[in-house]
Amino acid sequence: MTLNDFLLHSDLVSRALALILLALSVGSWVVMVWKWRLLWRVGLDVRRSVAAFWQSPGLDQAQQRVAQFDRDACITPMLEATLLPVGGTLASAGDRRQQLTRALRDAMQGVVRRLQWGQVWLATAGSISPFVGLLGTVWGIFNALTGMAEAGQLTIDKVAGPVGEALIMTAAGLAVAIPAVLGYNLLGRKLDQIEAELEGFAHDLRGLLVDPQD
Repeated sequence: MTLNDFLLHSDLVSRALALILLALSVGSWVVMVWKWRLLWRVGLDVRRSVAAFWQSPGLDQAQQRVAQFDRDACITPMLEATLLPVGGTLASAGDRRQQLTRALRDAMQGVVRRLQWGQVWLATAGSISPFVGLLGTVWGIFNALTGMAEAGQLTIDKVAGPVGEALIMTAAGLAVAIPAVLGYNLLGRKLDQIEAELEGFAHDLRGLLVDPQD
């Protein structure tokens, strides 16, 4: 079955479902390629930035050195969060350890949320694509059987062709869902690794800035 045959024999519903699968597939591959490049770069930059920070002689020099490696601003917001608010606000209430914990947590969560962009699309494509394909198959079989019933004579060759064409929609749905699910899992694992590195750095940074006697 060629694309031209599909366009000639399918109705509006089948074409709409095919377009939905096409959009989900293209969007998933764009997100996966873009995010894999982003997370690979971020993972490398985070390791370099953390190493540059701890090899610096002071905090001022550390911020300057980190800025040279932190291309996607994953470590810099955490360093900026250590500039605690002035007194007279609820944000400045509590001791220094509590303030740093809250500020670093908020900064890290902001970075993680930014890196998680696109995961919802992959999860959605992986979960609904098989059902969209199945709906297209059911609709195609329904139309095929309706047309055969109107013709008045059913033979195996007349049944096999339209039903086989309808089953292509199920295969198309799986072809969209499987890469999306694999991409979601692989990228999620990479995100977890980066989040663990950021959390470890935030913990060490808080321990550096807080007086051990506090």
